This record gives sequence, C-alpha cells and structure tokens, in this order.
Amino acid sequence: MIDVTHQINSVRRKVGSRMMEAGEARTVTISQTYAAPIEDVWDACTDPERIPRWFLPVSGDLRLGGRYQLEGNAGGTIEHCDPPKAFAATWEFAGQVSWIEVRLTAESEDSTRFELEHIAHVDDHWDQFGPGAVGVGWDGALLGLAGHLAADPEAIAPEQAMAWAGSEEGRRFMTLSSESWYEANIATGADETWARAAADRTTAAYTVPPQPADS
Repeated sequence: MIDVTHQINSVRRKVGSRMMEAGEARTVTISQTYAAPIEDVWDACTDPERIPRWFLPVSGDLRLGGRYQLEGNAGGTIEHCDPPKAFAATWEFAGQVSWIEVRLTAESEDSTRFELEHIAHVDDHWDQFGPGAVGVGWDGALLGLAGHLAADPEAIAPEQAMAWAGSEEGRRFMTLSSESWYEANIATGADETWARAAADRTTAAYTVPPQPADS
C-alpha cells in the first residue's frame, strides 16, 4: 500500500511566470529528492527501456534535436541536453505546444533532487483548471519515479495506473495533489475565488467517474 500522504508531502510545488517571445507564460515547477545517485536518476529519465517502467512507453530519437513520442500522450523535440544534469524539450499535445525542463542536482553521492518545470502560455485550459491541469499529472509521474528508483515491490506499474487512479487510494492522491497545487497557486498571489474554482474543477476531472450516456 502506498503512503499517499508521505509522497504528497515529499514533493515541492511552485507556480510562477516567465516571459517568452510570444508573451507571458505560466510555469509549474515540481521537485522531489530521491535516495539515488544522479547517474541513476538521469538514466531512469532518459533510457527508453527504463522510462516505460515508471512513466509511459516512448519512441523516437532520444538525443539533442531528436523527436520523441510518449504513447497516448505528448511528443516533441529535445532542445537541450546536458547529461547528467538537465534536458529540455517541447511538449506537444492536442494541438498545443508547451515546454518542459528537467534539472537534476546531486545533493550527495546517493541523493538527487529531481526538478521539472512545465512552461505554458495562458489559455482557456489554464483559465479553467489552473496549475493543477498539468501539476496533478506530474505528481503521478514523480510517484512512479519514486517507486521505480526505490525498486518498491508495491509501486504502481504504469499499466495499472488507470485502475489505481480510480481506486479510493488513487482518488485521495489526486485530491491531495490538486489541493497542494491550489495552495501553490494562492502562494503566488492568485485570485482566491478563481483558484478555488479551478482547483475544484481539476479535482473533479481526476476523481469523478464519467457518467454513462443516456440510452
């Protein structure tokens, strides 16, 4: 059984902004320290044979300038690579383009801080769901990476993730993640009424089962 509260509390979340060529963008940053050397964390995040063990199957050319595709999810181009410290890529999904930057910091020989920043322009999706729109998904990814790096026999295999997300434990994890992103949003000075409504919509999107269509 996963210690949901411990995992949620082990993660740091931050919401911010950044100026891009096309205008102001919002940033969602998530980080966690793992009991693993930086080379192992880098390998887990870049080896196409290991990525599916904690995240999603990936195909493509995983090197600078190459294109990648995550099965059933985003694809993009690798724009920066500095092993074993950092990489950056476009994140192209549903006709929209955003960006991710992954940074690894060795805190000791056997401890590594993983940090991911997701950068996106403000659009209707952000207005409706706020930072939790991408933040909750990244919380799930960090949970998967934690189990993989620890070789935890109770870790959720990616093929079981959808079923787990619908369980009581999974819904609690999604709810706590959404609330944590709400708190991070408020910490930036976001309007409380909007932030509350956006977080509620995010929680519902991740936890409320779809209703059957009328026959």
